[in-house]
Amino acid sequence: MATSRRIDVEEVGEVTIATFVDKKILDENNIQQIGSQLFALVEEDGRKRIVLDFSNVEYLSSAALGKLITMDKKVKASGGKLRLCSIRPDIYEVFAITKLNKLFDIKDTQEDALQGF
Repeated sequence: MATSRRIDVEEVGEVTIATFVDKKILDENNIQQIGSQLFALVEEDGRKRIVLDFSNVEYLSSAALGKLITMDKKVKASGGKLRLCSIRPDIYEVFAITKLNKLFDIKDTQEDALQGF
């Protein structure tokens, strides 16, 4: 049985925008699927410029943060760039507390994330 899409992927010029489908990224199974789908963008498709759009996301587990850190490493290892955008204030707080707001390039909107990529 095919795994369902956890991210919607679109191309804007040279940039790949991956928008999370789920409002709540808490379930271990979903997080594994999200990780696989994100990693495939880099490992299988060879994409170098990726924006992760969190506009649908209301809750994010710490396990999901782990996948984002791994994704960041994969993108950097391939010589690419990763940006995050449209993160709700309460979720951004988690990034700030864990100092991940220093690791990730976080923009307010998708338009901001696409600027100067």
